[in-house]
Amino acid sequence: MIGRFQPFHNGHLQVIRGVSRQQDEVIIAIGSANESHTPRNPFTAGERYHMIQASLEAGDIENYSIVPVPDINRYAVWVAHVESYCPPFNGVVTRNPLTATLFGERGYEINEPTPVKRSDYSGTEIRKRMADGDFWEDLVPPEVVDIIGVIDGVKRLQSITKTEKGAVDDQ
Repeated sequence: MIGRFQPFHNGHLQVIRGVSRQQDEVIIAIGSANESHTPRNPFTAGERYHMIQASLEAGDIENYSIVPVPDINRYAVWVAHVESYCPPFNGVVTRNPLTATLFGERGYEINEPTPVKRSDYSGTEIRKRMADGDFWEDLVPPEVVDIIGVIDGVKRLQSITKTEKGAVDDQ
């Protein structure tokens, strides 16, 4: 399963729970692992790793590996890049059309999970709520709420968003 997990939310957890029941192992690839401290990618790869691990442990999910994968921004070699970071795998779980196309062209089985409350369980929606000071905590596992609290992630996101808006307004 490939995703940015910005942040890891209840939709991610539900999909991984389902896949973990069907497969011997779930490899969770943290995409854009080299990105952090931006409105789109506010959390570091290590923070996201911790969010995922804590949530899966609390959910009694044990058959997984987590692998941070940095961006290379070259679609022609991206699948090989992901393969070089991950243990061998035979299928990909994704709702991203480009990811599905690229891995499908390389012969991987593509599993597109059914959306789970997609209007709410969306990293974009959760980050927007955090930046706006709205309630977001029920959209993520409790462990993620705790981790974001420890790292002061809401304040970080609000600061980054404010800085980005100011930079755009100044131009």
